[in-house]
Amino acid sequence: MSELLTSVIDIASLAAERILEVYETDFAVQDKADKSPLTAADMAAHNTICAGLADLTPAIPILSEESASIPYETRRQWRQYWLVDPLDGTREFIKRNGEFTVNIALIKEHRPILGVVYAPVTKHCYFATTGQGAYKQTPSNIADRIQSKTTSADNFIIAGSRSHATAQQARFIESLGKNIKLVTIGSSLKICLVAEGKIDIYPRFGPTSEWDTAAAHCIVDEAGGMLTDTTLKPLSYNRKESLLNPDFLVIADQKFNWEKYLRI
Repeated sequence: MSELLTSVIDIASLAAERILEVYETDFAVQDKADKSPLTAADMAAHNTICAGLADLTPAIPILSEESASIPYETRRQWRQYWLVDPLDGTREFIKRNGEFTVNIALIKEHRPILGVVYAPVTKHCYFATTGQGAYKQTPSNIADRIQSKTTSADNFIIAGSRSHATAQQARFIESLGKNIKLVTIGSSLKICLVAEGKIDIYPRFGPTSEWDTAAAHCIVDEAGGMLTDTTLKPLSYNRKESLLNPDFLVIADQKFNWEKYLRI
């Protein structure tokens, strides 16, 4: 797994280079069928990642956001597969705020067992494999192991979506009282902030897809946190026709009782 992980990080880094090549141009924006935006950077990263993974593990199928039309009758036969978001945070990419990532996960029996989240602008890379811990690497440092934080009801730090805030999120935050700090940021970086001990909880009320969460899900699990639905059951992958996630929570401290705050 360590050799596989190293190769996947290299693929993510190469995809990040392709993204930045577009980022520095006057790129066009299209709307997909679901009205979400699409740029040349999404497709450049998709093609780079799919080619790299196909060379690395020819026998393992790939499900990417940009090739998501694979029928469930085919997908349901997969014991393991790559789940990819080539450019997570396209809206942030369009805004040019740097808050977007490359997400690559290996799913086995409906659970992520390897995850890489790479931020092209900062070149920060978060990664994990099952049972081996979670790590963050920056351009100037070797990889450091990361750990989620202990939560205190006296001082909540919450992550919120930069582009997808909802009324339900606002009600949840209000239920936590006054001693809170809200950090807004785009893409799967919110989950990674939980993993590295900077955030207590990231509540997501609203549509996301399985490729949005899978890579960072592995990372936060290995850092000591968890990613669950609103009944505190861990998310699983490729169990249904739809690739949409339910509302979910990313929790730093597994021992903290969040249930009383979820009656919103």
